[in-house]
Amino acid sequence: MSTAKAIFKTECGALVEVISGDLCCLSSKGKDLAKVEAKTADFKTEKHVPVVEKVAGGWKVTVGSTLHPMTEEHYITWIELFGDNFCYRQYLKPGQAPEAFFATDAMNVKAREYCNIHGLWAN
Repeated sequence: MSTAKAIFKTECGALVEVISGDLCCLSSKGKDLAKVEAKTADFKTEKHVPVVEKVAGGWKVTVGSTLHPMTEEHYITWIELFGDNFCYRQYLKPGQAPEAFFATDAMNVKAREYCNIHGLWAN
């Protein structure tokens, strides 16, 4: 799946996503950006791996087998569904359910999400 592009983190915590072009010239304050690698396995009580479910009209992505908290201090900032030639992202706010619905008939999909504390996760 080539549509989900690389994500990098700056020194100040901002995320940068490369959607096209070469990765050779990314820096912040003179330092190369660190590539953010998606974690794929939950540990301890943290539940972050996106759960993808085919539903009528598309796909439902839920964060965690046990729902992830959505408090002001700890929440999922976005959920993304992608395939060979598409990428959809839904942004979330504290208080919302840690889930998203994506209307697509695509069959070969994957998901990623970003937790404001624990970073990038993929299924």
